[in-house]
Amino acid sequence: MNGINILHDFDTTFLSVAEATLPLIVIFLVFQLLLLRLPRRYVINILTGTMLAAFGLLLFLQGVNISFLPFGRALGEAIGTLRHKWLLVPLGFLLGFLTTWGEPSVRILADQVEEASSGSIRQSAVLYAICTGVAFFVSLGMLRITYDIPLLYILIPGYTFVLIIMWFSDKDFLSIAIDAGGVATGPLANSFLLALALGISSSIGEGDPVVQGLGMVALIALAPIISVMALGFIYRFKKR
Repeated sequence: MNGINILHDFDTTFLSVAEATLPLIVIFLVFQLLLLRLPRRYVINILTGTMLAAFGLLLFLQGVNISFLPFGRALGEAIGTLRHKWLLVPLGFLLGFLTTWGEPSVRILADQVEEASSGSIRQSAVLYAICTGVAFFVSLGMLRITYDIPLLYILIPGYTFVLIIMWFSDKDFLSIAIDAGGVATGPLANSFLLALALGISSSIGEGDPVVQGLGMVALIALAPIISVMALGFIYRFKKR
């Protein structure tokens, strides 16, 4: 068995990270010269932290390229051959929950919510709400792939439901819910779960993998909007 080439497409990943971080560094330096005038030690700390973050992002994205994507695809192709297709639904729920649980951007949002609300909205509550919502919609995505359900049959009722309940939701939780829809579709979801869905759809072989496999990220983006607003209704009920 051939070993893993850890430098596979490393130059492409490096250029992507550089394109993402260098403009931010340039903007900071321009504002530092014109407006901020921060002490020299602060500037060094900020630039050092930025370089550390860029290096960590480089390692993470390289790991995604050589590990998460092929692993998700291989796992999807394996479980897509299961004799009992209904097992894809609970497996999708479990994998959706665990993937979102490890998503860094979701944890950052949950921490920021607790800090901004002075602890009135707990970090754990937001985290569990997002993870549970994503898990439910990932299992729904598995059901869609298994039985070839058109994506619009889920998205149109889902977003219609969102437009209805947002008028009755608390403003605080509405803002959190909209942001949660963005952070849930982070690098873990886009790499592992999307590759998983493509692997399952290609393994089942009853339709076009592009049509069946893609669309999982759209469901993941919808999930936390509904679950976080539902959390808001629970908080309102407790207050009453």
